[in-house]
Amino acid sequence: MDVTTRIETVRERVDAARAAGKRIGFVPTMGALHAGHVSLMEAAGRRCEYVVVSIFVNPTQFGPNEDFDAYPRDITADRQICESAGVELVFAPGVGDMYPSRNLTWVTVESLTEGLCGRHRRGHFRGVTTVCNKLFNIVRPDAAFFGQKDAQQAIVVKRMVADTNLPLEVAICPTLREADGLAMSSRNVYLSTGERADALLLYRALTKAESMVRQGERNCSQLVSAMRAVMQSGAVVVEYISIVDTETLYDLAEIEDVALIAVAARVGKTRLIDNIVVDLNKPQGAI
Repeated sequence: MDVTTRIETVRERVDAARAAGKRIGFVPTMGALHAGHVSLMEAAGRRCEYVVVSIFVNPTQFGPNEDFDAYPRDITADRQICESAGVELVFAPGVGDMYPSRNLTWVTVESLTEGLCGRHRRGHFRGVTTVCNKLFNIVRPDAAFFGQKDAQQAIVVKRMVADTNLPLEVAICPTLREADGLAMSSRNVYLSTGERADALLLYRALTKAESMVRQGERNCSQLVSAMRAVMQSGAVVVEYISIVDTETLYDLAEIEDVALIAVAARVGKTRLIDNIVVDLNKPQGAI
């Protein structure tokens, strides 16, 4: 496995792989890798012959009072995880490599970024779409792999790729969960034992809503109220509970066929997000 901080080296390695007839898969990450990231690498490996993983904690997607400085970083462990997953190339640039001067050019997706996390993290998605655009132009993958846990991010990036005519596929892979249902996240390491127990309330609220939908409830206000009651049964500070269209991310009043049910909350000092998709056209509903 190759590891580099240099943009030129990434382009050289990818060009050589493509010249050899290999399809390029790309998994962008901020490090602190866990089994959820590995599942994306494995998905990329099943569909592509050459897999690139980026490890870059992107400062432009963090707000002034967020956890950029405290965000977990362990490049040695991350490299070992990538190698075990069969990754061919790790790109681990520094801030100076990605932003060599004051950034004056930004990629902004409108509308899709106004609700959900965008309402509470102003400027976050501008940082996400800008750094993804940079990474896509550096790696030039055939397919990029994102997790369903960050549903809004995946939808926003997919739209950015379509609107800017980038020649790649954005693949959205299922959320990987712990045995008790907690969505895997790099920020889970912040949780104390008691906080981790409370963090499970996010998924319990989501499964409560899905169960109610399966039993015939379609009114989103009723579903949100039931979810809020579940989440507030512990030490959870709810940031939002939203039921939205899976393409426009507009709030729904009633579920007619497919809907994204998304939550964000603080457990202690840790901000967590989770979601499920309910699809009345499919027997199981949750994706």
